[in-house]
Amino acid sequence: MNKHIFTDRLTARVGSGIAGKKKFFSQSIKSESFESLVNAVSVPEIEISGEGTFDLTTETTGGSLEVAYRVEKWLGDDYPTLIYHHGNNERPFDYRKGAKNTFLNIFVRGRDAFKINLIVVRAPFHDLSLKEYQEKMTDLKNFMNMIAASVKVNEALIRALQGDQPVLTSGISLGGWVTNLHRSIYNTSAIYIPLLAGSFLGELFLCSKYKRLAGQLALQQPDQVRELLNFDKTFNKVSEMNVFPLLARYDQYIEYEVQRESYVGMAVKTIEAGHVTAAVSASELRAHILQILEKTGICID
Repeated sequence: MNKHIFTDRLTARVGSGIAGKKKFFSQSIKSESFESLVNAVSVPEIEISGEGTFDLTTETTGGSLEVAYRVEKWLGDDYPTLIYHHGNNERPFDYRKGAKNTFLNIFVRGRDAFKINLIVVRAPFHDLSLKEYQEKMTDLKNFMNMIAASVKVNEALIRALQGDQPVLTSGISLGGWVTNLHRSIYNTSAIYIPLLAGSFLGELFLCSKYKRLAGQLALQQPDQVRELLNFDKTFNKVSEMNVFPLLARYDQYIEYEVQRESYVGMAVKTIEAGHVTAAVSASELRAHILQILEKTGICID
């Protein structure tokens, strides 16, 4: 067992112990479809004119959910824009040393390499404590509305951007699912760069080592969980080859052999890492994104 596999499995084991009875979907696995939830989300009108952090109250089928976005770098409407979505239980506005924050590590610390506008979205429930967040995640509908609200905010940001410059949507893990679901429903970004994600979201909780964090209610009714969380069929209906994914070969959560089936006919960037070790490999993730910017002709000089 290599260090990448070991680290993922150990992290899942520890996470399961911390979650205790508050595992994912341990209380309810009832929800409408992703498409229905996304369509039902209402987002206030957004105007972008400069840098700063901005709060939003979205209305969903599960009630009001607080979302926020940060314009980290604003060069103007004449520049392309990248919208980034963070991973599970990250705090994307926390810039302290040692913070669990892939946006900080990939983009803020490498901001000079990006000659584009940079925006990060904070998903619902990610302003809560870990205990409060875990409580919310015991209900599958809360989990799905969290993703649905992020997808709708992504679309609202795209609509708010003026000019004819391209918009890129990217995200890691949880944010990667948001990225791919946005393409499935809207496909209004010019480019999608999902990191450590695919379209078989249900398999994360049912088959991978991450199932340690799933409640028995979900594990005992896998067909319903798959029906609600897997969105490969809608993802595959989009014909544009505008996705540039990155997967980790030894990932024990976003399993390589399972999730690469999301990207048939697409070039998948593969790194020799697990989920945890890939997420902290900021230089490799940054290099992939910069390579896509160059490959697609988006100016980074």
